[in-house]
Parts: sequence; C-alpha cells; structure tokens
Amino acid sequence: MPHLRTLRSAILGLSLALLSVLAAAQSYPSKPVRLIIPFPPGASNDIVGRMIATQLSEQLGKPVVVDNRGGAGGLIGTEAAANSPPDGYTLLLISLGYAFNASLYKLPYDPATAFAPVALLGAGPVVLVVNSKLPVNSVKELLALAREKPGQLHYVSGGIGSFQHLTGALFKLQSGADIVHVPFKGAAPAMMDVVAGNTEIAIGTIILMLPQIKAGRLKALGVGSTKRLAFLPDVPTIAEAGVPGYEANNWWGIVVPTGTPAAIIGRLHKEL
Repeated sequence: MPHLRTLRSAILGLSLALLSVLAAAQSYPSKPVRLIIPFPPGASNDIVGRMIATQLSEQLGKPVVVDNRGGAGGLIGTEAAANSPPDGYTLLLISLGYAFNASLYKLPYDPATAFAPVALLGAGPVVLVVNSKLPVNSVKELLALAREKPGQLHYVSGGIGSFQHLTGALFKLQSGADIVHVPFKGAAPAMMDVVAGNTEIAIGTIILMLPQIKAGRLKALGVGSTKRLAFLPDVPTIAEAGVPGYEANNWWGIVVPTGTPAAIIGRLHKEL
C-alpha cells in the first residue's frame, strides 16, 4: 500500500504540474513581453526586430518591448536572454552571427542547448556599396582602384567579429583587394560614415542599405546572392561582377530560453 500511495502522489503531482503549465499557456501573455535584440539601434537586426515587435504586439494583445543589448558581437544580449526565466516573456532575435560566434569566441552559454527555436523569420543577401562620389561604378573598377591605391581604401563594419566584418573580410580574401577594415559600434553608424564620405566601402545587409541606395547616397556595385534581385535588377551579383564564388546572406529568427513551455512556443510560432 505505501507504494500505491507513492504512485498516486506522483501522478497527482504530475497532473497538477501539467494543469499549471496549460493554465499558464492559456493565459499567456498576461504582461508585456521583452524582445532582446543583441545589437545597437539602427542596424538590420534592429529594423527586423522592431517590425516583428510591432506585429507580435498586435497579435498577442500585449506590448512587445524591444530591449537593445548591443556589444561584443551580440554576446551581451544573447547571454542576458540565456539567463532569463523560461516563461515566454523573454524572446531573443538571432541572426547568422549566432551560428558563427561559437567559432570566434569562448561563449558563456551553449548555443546548441541554451535556446529553443520559435520561428525562422526570413533571409536577405548582402550588398556591396560605395560612397556615391567614389569614381567607380562596378566591382571591377573598385578592384582596379584598390590596386592603384593599396591600403588606402577602407571598408566599414559594425564591429570586430561582426557579420559585416566577416563578409567584408571574405570579399577581401576572395578578390585579393588590399582594403583596410574600420570597425564601428554598430552597423548604422558605419554605413553613415560611408554616406558622409569619410570611408569608402561597406558590405552589409540589403535591408539596411536599400534606403540610402534609393536616395542616391550610396552606389550599389553588387549583391551577395546567387541571382540578381528583382528590386535591383541592374545590380549584378558580386560573383558575376568580378569575384567568382562570392556569396553572403544573413538570416533572422526568434528563440526563447530552453525550458519555455511547449504550448507557449507553439502560440508564438503561430503568431509569427
């Protein structure tokens, strides 16, 4: 009989725990939800994250508050999310950097186990741009100018180890161009430095660069996709324009701390 009482107690405990989880999921969300963007305001991650926050706020009926936690290539914000309660009230926007940071840094969390996936939001290629006054109109002309002025042209990024840094380094490696990396604290100020003419080159996500291209403040020389883009049909791929094999794309997704109830993850996935 003692064993039977123990079994009944265990079953009762599990049932109560399950009912508690189901009740929490049904009432979710009962307060504002935080979306951590592990990069400064103004960059492509921030643009995507704020769009998602606005949409999700409407879908959930509760505010989704953006929390920019930039620094260390996204590590600061990601660690903050990993250490948050797994209750569905902390979401994390991730991008390609989440995948390659493990190869660059000693991480304070395990990227394979710290989070549970919610949704893949989308993807987009990089675009190679230059200041509108730079006397080049193609990738080949840019490479020719770099040969004429070795070490005198500069490409910008949102920081050492950032997505823009690595895509620029890949371009430098595959093209053989002698160009110098200039890191900034964020992709947006880096891009604006090229717009201002203080530096010459940027390689970044199309979602960030497109408004400046449309306004004529930046010249697009090539895109990192394997095919030309329908909305920039006159801009060749970087590969066809003079750097064979070059390809670079970013992607974005939403994750939550591991242990978040499956019912809440399912609700978020449905709304996204």
